[in-house]
Amino acid sequence: MALYLIGLGLYDEKDISIRGLEIVKKADVVYLENYTSIVNATKERFESFFGKKVILADRGMVEHRAEDTILKDARDKKTVFLVCGDPFVATTHTDLFLRARKKSIDTEIVHNASIISAIAVTGLQAYKFGKITSIPLENDNVETPYEILSANIKNGMHTLFLLDFQLEERFLTVSDAIRYLLKVEMKRNEKVFTEKAMCLGVARVGYPSQIIKYGTAKELLKLDFGKPVHSLIVPSTKLHFMEEEMLRVWK
Repeated sequence: MALYLIGLGLYDEKDISIRGLEIVKKADVVYLENYTSIVNATKERFESFFGKKVILADRGMVEHRAEDTILKDARDKKTVFLVCGDPFVATTHTDLFLRARKKSIDTEIVHNASIISAIAVTGLQAYKFGKITSIPLENDNVETPYEILSANIKNGMHTLFLLDFQLEERFLTVSDAIRYLLKVEMKRNEKVFTEKAMCLGVARVGYPSQIIKYGTAKELLKLDFGKPVHSLIVPSTKLHFMEEEMLRVWK
């Protein structure tokens, strides 16, 4: 019948678009992707809001068992796959989309806000962000994020670090990210990132409880940003005057 990939936005069940909600209300089966991000609502809250049973889809189901679950349902039922944020931005489900298309299953995408678009709340101009990178939980032998920061700095671009997590049980904080960059700097000594580097620490973007703080790496190390999800931004040193004014708001 059809597979609908619907973005939920950043906060809770009510961030879904009206178009997305109308599709869910008419769906036969509703899956909720449950491993790449955090939404501020329980399965029961989703079910109450939608008036539908919701099936939690973990990584194993989506990546290895979709043929026997999600795609099997989508062959002859209106099947919804809900994704925190946007289905094709911070979390990409291209593989699921392509597998559905190869089986001649009709597909429809409903977009929503993601961290990539919402990060503009900091006042940094979106088109001046360079390559985005993630810092994994296990990063002892990982230096790619540092290298991407170095390249972005040379190109006069902002750098957004998405910080890894395992739901709310284990997650990287802004302080963890800063310590990681300082550790690689100590090893490589390329003067890419020091305690004097100006940074933006952000947490729970899109939530009423969102936190945005601007200061040196040393200053942000002392701050507690609370629950996940956290991100770190190292702005370019080449700032527009409006960007400078906005950064003063968060200082």
